[in-house]
Amino acid sequence: MSRSIDQRLASLTWAAMLAVALPAGATDLTLAQKLDLLVSAYPGSLVGHENGAIRFRDGRLLPVDDGKAKDHAEKLAAGDIEDSLSQLYPAGPCETKPDVNVDPGRIRSDALMMRLYGKTAKEVEASLVPVDWFGKVLRVTKRQGAAAALENVRDELKAMPEMKAFLAPSAGTFNWRKVSGASNMSVHSFGAAIDINTQYADYWIWSGGKPGKVAEYRNKYPMKIVDAFERHGFIWGGRWYHYDTMHFEYRPELIALGKAARVSACR
Repeated sequence: MSRSIDQRLASLTWAAMLAVALPAGATDLTLAQKLDLLVSAYPGSLVGHENGAIRFRDGRLLPVDDGKAKDHAEKLAAGDIEDSLSQLYPAGPCETKPDVNVDPGRIRSDALMMRLYGKTAKEVEASLVPVDWFGKVLRVTKRQGAAAALENVRDELKAMPEMKAFLAPSAGTFNWRKVSGASNMSVHSFGAAIDINTQYADYWIWSGGKPGKVAEYRNKYPMKIVDAFERHGFIWGGRWYHYDTMHFEYRPELIALGKAARVSACR
């Protein structure tokens, strides 16, 4: 199957990002190293960081730290960029049970996401493109290479026809809304997330969980699916203590941070 130019560029950008130099054997990253990887993850929008802020290609700056000390719930509700990089994401083809309040990726900076993808539903919609997902057309943002990355995931999974039942029908991509029961925006708002077949889904709220007190972790999706998504820059909601196993979102900086820090789901 031939691959589009956007798909090839997405793969090349991803490979270049993972090649960012870090000290050999590093297990703990400085904030500056984390910001280097963040900038490398979004080369179409970010050019660097300086004096406690990241710089966009249009010259604008966005502070990294809002100066507020926060507990886990407060980071989830109103995280800044530093907060969003505070937990390491362990990728790999192995399933792990997340520890209490380990939610790498659930903590996000709405200000950063809106700069990367759009500040309103209308602005985000202007960048949505059709992606065929096992016979159904989904709307996904082309910004930051998200749509091309999802096409790469799809093409890899098409070689595993036994996985189709878990993948389709999709429960959706773009939906401008806040996280259920929370004050921060869902990544679905930016067209950079996908929910796969809900027939096999486990979700911490459906299990009767409450923030900080979640029922026993469960997952029914094969790890081959998770591994394919992670190889192309998506994180999985099944890596969260507040688990959402049908959910994947495009967060290439977190995959890169985990690799750089030598964390793995298989260790």
